[in-house]
Amino acid sequence: MVHKVSPETLVVVDGVCSVGCEEIRFDDWGIDVVITASQKAIGCPAGLSIVMASGRAIERFRSRKTPPGSYFGSWKNWLPIMQNYEAKKASYFATPSPQLVRALHTSLTQILSRPLSDRFVDHRKASQKVKKAVADLGLKQLAAKPENQANGMTAIYLPEGLTPPEILPNLMKKGVVFAGGLHKEIATKYVRFGHMGVSVTDPKRDEIDCAIEALKTGLTE
Repeated sequence: MVHKVSPETLVVVDGVCSVGCEEIRFDDWGIDVVITASQKAIGCPAGLSIVMASGRAIERFRSRKTPPGSYFGSWKNWLPIMQNYEAKKASYFATPSPQLVRALHTSLTQILSRPLSDRFVDHRKASQKVKKAVADLGLKQLAAKPENQANGMTAIYLPEGLTPPEILPNLMKKGVVFAGGLHKEIATKYVRFGHMGVSVTDPKRDEIDCAIEALKTGLTE
């Protein structure tokens, strides 16, 4: 729809909670930029911003008239480095974290050791399990329609009169960390339950079951 209305407009996707647990057809869908972080479904320690950019987006950057707002985040400084690396030439601009880059390599190797379609199915099943448990508790989700709900995270409205600061410490005592809400207008009304990465793909782990049980008992208390 965007490209029909405005062919020159770039489509940029915030994929922090979707890359690694949701299907994203970068080329088929005509996406120009996907941005994510290392610590979510990719399962790497926090600290890396990961960007996929189309040739169209790169050319748009090169033709821009105003300088980027970030010096160290500027593609102008990083593109020559990446091109030199591809050409096996030593090059330097700023020091990245070699530990995190190696950890990212390990995570991606693990992710790609099996078909991605199987990984996406696992996340969908885990998501449906969590969402059923939430519904059984009589709680509503921010995304009311199933087709709009994420497979890597469930945003849950708390019962009327209960706020995140009242429930989150209780859940933490049970060894489970839920996240508070982010949307400014309703941040005091909901919490976020992340279910992605190894907590989903490793059948030996029981974090999701523990989190569901903690939510049940925590709300009762």
